[in-house]
Amino acid sequence: MELNSENETPRTKVERKSECDVVVTRTIDAPARLVFEAWTTAELFRRWWVPKSFGVTLLSCEMDVRVGGQYRLVFPHEDSTMEFFGTYLEVTPHSRLVWSNDEGDAGETVTTVTFEENEGKTLLVVHDRYPSKEAVDTGSTGALPEALDQLDELLASLGSSTETN
Repeated sequence: MELNSENETPRTKVERKSECDVVVTRTIDAPARLVFEAWTTAELFRRWWVPKSFGVTLLSCEMDVRVGGQYRLVFPHEDSTMEFFGTYLEVTPHSRLVWSNDEGDAGETVTTVTFEENEGKTLLVVHDRYPSKEAVDTGSTGALPEALDQLDELLASLGSSTETN
C-alpha cells in the first residue's frame, strides 16, 4: 500500500476535460467486483464516501441500484439537513454506473463511473458532466481524491472477508 502525506493523493488524477466535464482517474488495489460493490452497497458506500477532513457525518444513505432506481444521501447542515439525490440511468455490474444528480436548480449533472480490472486491480474513471461552467466550479469533484483514499483503506481492511461473498 502506497502511503501519502496528508492532503496529497498522487494516485488520483483530476482533469478538467472541457468547460463542463471533469474526469477523475485512480487505480484501486482490488478487483472490479469489490470496487463496484463498494459503490453500490449503502453499508459500504457510507463508510468511505464522505472525506473525513470535512468533519461531516452521512446521516442517511439509500441506494436502489438499478436502472430507474434512486439514491438519496442526507447530511447535517446548520440546524437542518442537506440532501443529494438522483436516479440511476445505467447499471452494468462490475463495469459501469451512470446516475443523474437531480438536486440542483442549475441543471442536472450526470456522473459515469467505469471499473476496468487488470491483474486484480481496478482502473476507476469518474466522469462528471455538469450543466454549466459555473456548476463545475461549485461541484464536489475536488473531494474525490480523499474519498478514494478512504475507499482504498476500506477495501484493504475488508481483505479476505469480502472475497467469499
